[in-house]
Amino acid sequence: MVTTFKIAVLGAQGVGKSAIVHQFLYNEFSEACAPTKTRRVYLPAVVMNGHVHDLQIMDFPPITSFPVNTLQEWADACCRGLRSVHAYILVYDICCFDSFEYIKTIRQQILETRVIGTTEAPIIIVGNKRDLQRGRVIPRWNVSNLVKKTWKCGYIECSAKYNWHILLLFSELLKTVGCARCKHVHTTIRFQGALRRNRCTIM
Repeated sequence: MVTTFKIAVLGAQGVGKSAIVHQFLYNEFSEACAPTKTRRVYLPAVVMNGHVHDLQIMDFPPITSFPVNTLQEWADACCRGLRSVHAYILVYDICCFDSFEYIKTIRQQILETRVIGTTEAPIIIVGNKRDLQRGRVIPRWNVSNLVKKTWKCGYIECSAKYNWHILLLFSELLKTVGCARCKHVHTTIRFQGALRRNRCTIM
């Protein structure tokens, strides 16, 4: 049985959301910064516990606010599918304080407006651009402590440019999603080199 895990990637402009997704899917990075203006949907597959699982990774442009209901979600093409995902990746730039404030706000809105009665969707906070460590604006320990102890979210830092911790990010995310959806599942995950790159579509 194939299970589809829906993942939303959110963050302010320029934090490297698309770069993280592209590094995960295609093992490539571009120095050119092209702002995401529309929702992009990618459909790779992974093998977990000997079973194939489809992923639906949705890369969203910066949104002004999280949709409070289904009507608002579908009225804005950039927000479609946002309320029904299985997990959220909230990305900020470790060198930009405003980008952290952005995900702080979005996280709170997610908690306040998610569909009542649905399974809680795990949230992982991602500090990107670790390769620019010297320009960090908030000490790593402060962020990690806040996210893990107060927000009760996962936290990981990565570098899309150097492909550092990108695979780890998605591995940990799927472990979290697997545990949330099926508590007895063994969470060992093996990523196939054969990601279905030909199933990538941009919408």
